[in-house]
Amino acid sequence: MGERSDHQGPGAAADSGDSGAQEIEATVVLGIRITDWDALRAAARAAVAELDFAGVDPAGQREALLREVSEDPNAALGALLHPDRLVAAIPGVEALGGTLEIALTDDFAPDFAELFPLDLDEEEGGGTGDWTLTPRTACLLHTQLITLADAAYDDLDEHEGDPVTDEEEADWAVLARLPRRTWNLHRGWRRSMARTFDDLADDLALGEWPLPRCLAEELALRLALVDARELLGAQPQAVADMMGELPVDLYDYDWDGCADELFGVYGPEEQGDPDLDAADRTDQLLAATHPEGWFLTYEDAEEREAGRGYRR
Repeated sequence: MGERSDHQGPGAAADSGDSGAQEIEATVVLGIRITDWDALRAAARAAVAELDFAGVDPAGQREALLREVSEDPNAALGALLHPDRLVAAIPGVEALGGTLEIALTDDFAPDFAELFPLDLDEEEGGGTGDWTLTPRTACLLHTQLITLADAAYDDLDEHEGDPVTDEEEADWAVLARLPRRTWNLHRGWRRSMARTFDDLADDLALGEWPLPRCLAEELALRLALVDARELLGAQPQAVADMMGELPVDLYDYDWDGCADELFGVYGPEEQGDPDLDAADRTDQLLAATHPEGWFLTYEDAEEREAGRGYRR
């Protein structure tokens, strides 16, 4: 880098008053993937604890913001990325104002070719003829899980705790596709069900197979596989466009293979008829278990982070 000819030493700007000061508008665009919601939430709560609140009921304002950052990752990021907070950490500058916008974006997508490589050797878990979850299958399945989550939250926003009825079944995007015994359940249950689609999508975004860890996730994955198969059959060109440059493989869109490999990895095999396959055993458990119990983690599966929050 060349040497600047106008360098006058570190005290020059201070000695010359404000005449040398510059007002700068900075634009920063970040693509962020949340990998540890617990740590993010704790940092956001600490940031809120340092804020000064004025006006009517400062304590109530603080408590409301603490609740918000504890439940919503977007709010937690907002508390930590606020322009005033960022500028305060930079010596020699002051904030003149600013705004912050946080939104989910389709442009910042997982790299499924990197997350689900096709060229693994045997030591890395690969092998000739071994079934694998391919980048294209993972991409399409991830897309359907995100779409189902969006639609389930839309159902929740539009209908809240209203029961699903036969007459209005067509007005529901996702929740009417669940077993009828769930049609009268409360808003909290429905919100947890919507989150199961995101949980499985997050597994894929981290390069992990979406293995259901509870009965609710079994249902969520079933719906995603059905929708992925239907989309591929109805709009093959749209799916091809979605895949872009992802590598092609023999096992692409092997939905029967997905059903064989993804279901039944976790779960109580000792319950139910041992002659039944994983899907039939799951159906037995769904019928025998109250829907409130569908979110209980299988004993042999790792429990998901309890404080991971909800998208909405």
